[in-house]
Amino acid sequence: MAFYKILIVDDDQAIRMLVHRFLTEQEYQVESAQDGTTAFVVFKEFQPDLVVLDINLPDTTGFKLCQEMQSYNDVLVMMLSSLCDEEAKVLAFKLGADGYLTKPFSLVELNARIRAMFKRQRLPSNKNFDQLVFGDLVINNTTREVKFKNKIVALTNKQFDLLFLMANRPGYVWERYELCVKVFGENQVFDSENNPPSYISPKVCDVHISQIRKKIKGCGCNFEYIKTIFKVGYKFEVPGKDDFI
Repeated sequence: MAFYKILIVDDDQAIRMLVHRFLTEQEYQVESAQDGTTAFVVFKEFQPDLVVLDINLPDTTGFKLCQEMQSYNDVLVMMLSSLCDEEAKVLAFKLGADGYLTKPFSLVELNARIRAMFKRQRLPSNKNFDQLVFGDLVINNTTREVKFKNKIVALTNKQFDLLFLMANRPGYVWERYELCVKVFGENQVFDSENNPPSYISPKVCDVHISQIRKKIKGCGCNFEYIKTIFKVGYKFEVPGKDDFI
């Protein structure tokens, strides 16, 4: 497991040292930083596979730093924050976070979530469907690029995973909970009010899908590939010969 590298960014020294020591004991390569400026310098030098990122930093926010890091490369980001409201979680996922855990937290749970993120960091590739083409929309699972009329559709990791998952089964109606389980993992999704506040609401899918639609439309597409199924979820639809794309 030592080949996985993790960067911890938290201004709370006690938490930073605790997580650093614990993850080192789990045989990860670990570096840490107390602010955004230092974190980005370490990030570029260390090239981590995953960043454990606090939201409230002295010189920036975890939201902004998440975007900056993911614009640099395809790093996984686990938000670790005392903010437990749904708005903060939805914003984190909207901006590209792959996981969210609220403080106070269990080190055992943190490790379990990190392991799960590494395990599912990419959807299993089907060699027969590495590239899906629907009219002018091209979804390439090898390069993890989406293009519309050769224009790049800039999706986050989870947005790509959602689109590729649905596009592999055109016409199939996906429930929100089912989509979240497939993309985020069953142990991170709740479907009732009895789960811990760090769990992901299936409503997060609504945010991601709204962003996918917006980004595809922004490249000049007039066809809605992802259809809403009232009170159920979504389906991916293939354009017909008479559809205006």
